[in-house]
Amino acid sequence: MTRVAVIATGPLATIQDLGRPGYQHLGVPRSGAADRVAMTLANRLVGNSEDAATIETTLGGLVFRCDTDTLVAVTGADTSVSVNGVAVGINSAVVARAGANVEVGTPHWGCRNYVAARGGFDVEPSLGSRSTDTLSGTGPAPLAQGDELIVGDAHQTWPATLHAPADTRRAGVVELTTFPGPRADRLTEPGHLFAGTWEVTPASNRVGVRLRRRDDDTAPTLTHRTNLPEMPSEGVAHGSVQVPPAGEPVIFLADHPVTGGYPVVGVLSATSVSAAAQLVAGTLVRFRPS
Repeated sequence: MTRVAVIATGPLATIQDLGRPGYQHLGVPRSGAADRVAMTLANRLVGNSEDAATIETTLGGLVFRCDTDTLVAVTGADTSVSVNGVAVGINSAVVARAGANVEVGTPHWGCRNYVAARGGFDVEPSLGSRSTDTLSGTGPAPLAQGDELIVGDAHQTWPATLHAPADTRRAGVVELTTFPGPRADRLTEPGHLFAGTWEVTPASNRVGVRLRRRDDDTAPTLTHRTNLPEMPSEGVAHGSVQVPPAGEPVIFLADHPVTGGYPVVGVLSATSVSAAAQLVAGTLVRFRPS
């Protein structure tokens, strides 16, 4: 049995898998990894099932130590990864020797990384998932210095490759593919969502990415139609783009509530949801119609 000692967590480190679907009707969000593309890649690189539990870090700072030789991989945000001070890079599976410190640095781009260990992290599941839901409090508590994790047996055959080259191209404006939302007609001009650029605000988290117009952006604001009755609260999907009365969109991420009282005017594609999960304050965003 492999044990992993948490030496440092950085701003936030949680256990995440693919979440707990099927309970939204009971008011329980799915939660799970914010960037599912990066999380499943980490698991594939170490030969785990894609839904094995990983560590999700926010803005780096994670340091841990395995008590036996362990195959690990770090994916997601562009950051530095080292094993006992030796750089190993992201998107690569490496053997962390017993007693070696594995460190995940502060990202140069993006904000979330995923750490997979061959076998997955075996914490107590809640409603069939090991994910930490920061909104409802369901699942294990965020990791803390001194925690000890057990590596389980969620591995499969040996991975076909131990490295997945990272795409390091960075656009000045992140484009998010967006499908029409069910309540777009509640805006006076739904097409204004796609006009100009939006800026990510510091109020963003695992619940959602909050956007605003820059002061120098002359694109039109989003306004609600006033000739309609008040909209009742209704279910919202992962990746929904909701527009409150102030006209500043919110992109719902993994820990979003199951219902919302403001119109959903768009829904991101699956890959764009993962891209949105890596957005940090100040990043410029453009919605691109599907």
